Amino acid sequence: MPTTPHRIDVHHHILPEHWVKATGRFGHVEAGGIAYPEWSPERALAMMDRHGIATAITSIAAPGVHFGDSAAARALARACNETSARLIDDHPQRFGGFAVLPMPDVDASLAEIDYALGTLGLDGVVLLASIGERYLGDPAFDAVFDELNRRKAVVFVHPTVPVTSQALKLSMPGALIEFVFDTTRAATNLIYSGTMERCPNLSIILSHAGGTIPFVAWRLAQGAIIPALRDKAPQGAIAYLKRFYYDTAMAATPYALNSLMELVDSSHVVFGSDFPYLPEPQIEASVVGLQSYAGFDAAKRRAVECESARVLFPRLQPVGAALAAS
Repeated sequence: MPTTPHRIDVHHHILPEHWVKATGRFGHVEAGGIAYPEWSPERALAMMDRHGIATAITSIAAPGVHFGDSAAARALARACNETSARLIDDHPQRFGGFAVLPMPDVDASLAEIDYALGTLGLDGVVLLASIGERYLGDPAFDAVFDELNRRKAVVFVHPTVPVTSQALKLSMPGALIEFVFDTTRAATNLIYSGTMERCPNLSIILSHAGGTIPFVAWRLAQGAIIPALRDKAPQGAIAYLKRFYYDTAMAATPYALNSLMELVDSSHVVFGSDFPYLPEPQIEASVVGLQSYAGFDAAKRRAVECESARVLFPRLQPVGAALAAS
């Protein structure tokens, strides 16, 4: 589907060879039950060109970089972030990067935030929705969120299969269903832990249209009837849900978009491909789904495909200019 590149892809994974080998040494050869796909910068750029993607903000997602050895996690996070920075240096308008952190090691993560954002100049950070037995919003992670808030950082939240779900005997990979609930739990915990109220400067992108959040938004808001939760989220859950950004990866269909667009407007929806885990025919279907969605006029479609992301990532202001002018 050749087209003028203008889309900004905020859900775009990289699998550097050193990361694949390092995770393999700890027994990880898949993410959410999906085997690691082949990846290279050349493959990524070719896919982007075929689907009108001008820039991809890359991330290392599940299973992350920490597998019980904190020193190894620090080294692996640093190597991954330097790989992301080199990719940007080699292709400055084609790639951006979310820094991976050696969570749950908070002190090491604070140091890596300083290096990755301050020295390497990466575009934000990626955090797994659940880390061990804790979810984002847990008090153990407050220092990380406070520092990201101080920096007015962009945070990309990506799900994993949480510890509590790993023993389930389901006849499907965890990525198919556990991922959406992992994201929902994390976002809800960020609200009712008080993190969203305490950290108003964060721009948080939720994967896969927020998991199940648009559908259960009203239900989540009923936490306000519990005084302890109401005190942590005084603006009401819906107000915080509207502050999140939602990517379209695996969600560019009326089933998801109809619900999502009742919750937020197009300025808080951003394009995501889920490359290379999502096969290219499905990525093409996502692009077609956005183009044909009846709820978008031209301005809303432009917002989702590039303009919302250009606000989040000011250095990408030139990206999408051709579309905006058309």
